[in-house]
Amino acid sequence: MNITVIGTGFVGVVTAAVYASFGHQVIGLDIDEQKIASLKKAKVPFYEPGLEELLQQQLAANQLNFTTNYETAIKNAQLIMIAVGTPSAPDGQADLRFVFASIKSLAPHLKKDAIVAVKSTVPPGTLNQVETLIGQHTKVNFYTASLPEFLKEGSAVDDTLQPDRIVIGANDQHVFTVLETLHQPFKTSIVKIKPESAQMAKYAANAYLATRITFINQIADLCEKNGADVQDVVAAIGLDSRIGPHYWYPGFGYGGSCFPKDVKELAAYSRAIGESNNLFNKIDDLNEERIPKLMQAVENKVGGWSDKTVAVLGLSFKPNTDDLRESPATKVIPLLLNKGAKVKSFDPMASWQSFFQLKALEPNHTQEKNIPSAVKNADVIISLVEWPQITGFDFTRTKLNKKQWFIDARNQFQPAVLKQAKYHYQGLGRG
Repeated sequence: MNITVIGTGFVGVVTAAVYASFGHQVIGLDIDEQKIASLKKAKVPFYEPGLEELLQQQLAANQLNFTTNYETAIKNAQLIMIAVGTPSAPDGQADLRFVFASIKSLAPHLKKDAIVAVKSTVPPGTLNQVETLIGQHTKVNFYTASLPEFLKEGSAVDDTLQPDRIVIGANDQHVFTVLETLHQPFKTSIVKIKPESAQMAKYAANAYLATRITFINQIADLCEKNGADVQDVVAAIGLDSRIGPHYWYPGFGYGGSCFPKDVKELAAYSRAIGESNNLFNKIDDLNEERIPKLMQAVENKVGGWSDKTVAVLGLSFKPNTDDLRESPATKVIPLLLNKGAKVKSFDPMASWQSFFQLKALEPNHTQEKNIPSAVKNADVIISLVEWPQITGFDFTRTKLNKKQWFIDARNQFQPAVLKQAKYHYQGLGRG
């Protein structure tokens, strides 16, 4: 099948490369000339394990190409996937301008009976607007679908090759037949539903996972007060088959490119349709309040941040990605600097300067190349992200002969080991 993927961000590039690997002719389309030139050389502007190698393979096999030209990309495409960004608007709802701009640009070049599938995260009802807009710019027959993605940064290639499920939202049996056939090689459950249900499923999935994180954070707060250990609580409740042991992450809240945005958009969408008194608005509020609340508690324990040297370990929002969007570090580091601390940070992949497009780091902040340099002379060590390079490091080797606090923001370390090394250990919800 001839497939075009519009948008060469995280979702678009992974999608294009994976579908090409199944033998389809795929074109990645973007208006960013610099990005397209880079992708033609198999150079990805972000870090995702296994993606660059997959790009190299598919480009060499002539199964994949990239272009900025809409006519070239669309005229022979049987399936067009929209994978452009949908940032949050000022009112919190999804900003669909990039979706609609791509629709206007592709419509005049549509091949007869082509399917336009929206992978971008959009609110229910968006496909009706897409159909109206396409109809204003072409006379050929076309079909539409919702094809939401459920990728996790850091494992996106594997998630796409071996998905938990494929969700197809459509109103036409022809679309179901074509897309079901396309996805048979993935050997997974295929869920065929209405477009509105497919769009809602994407929001529901991310909102539920964010809810689990928020829930266990609230339990951790109670454990802080009553002497319980939240990790013991997780072990106990996880044996209930209705609950399960997975995805309980007490810490500094959820971050990244999806959870904060999708929860905010779902909350804003619910307010827009008259359902404001609901869980999603509260989850968003609790997550926004999480880091300031915890950092104030830590500040009280360590005796203030002024003139303290603080090592912040982990800048990305999770391991195996260089993405700093809504990462804890982007809130923790400015707070520390504003309170008069000197910050030394470390991350195996993420660059603070590149993310913020700075010529130089802020005064009193240096990003170090390794952990020993980052923790040298530190009064407080804050481990924010469970990178293996961080959790596997032996901090007993770098303990100084002075009072040092170790803040374990993800409960990844053995308290007894660090306490024996004379650190003042503080985990989350560990009594």
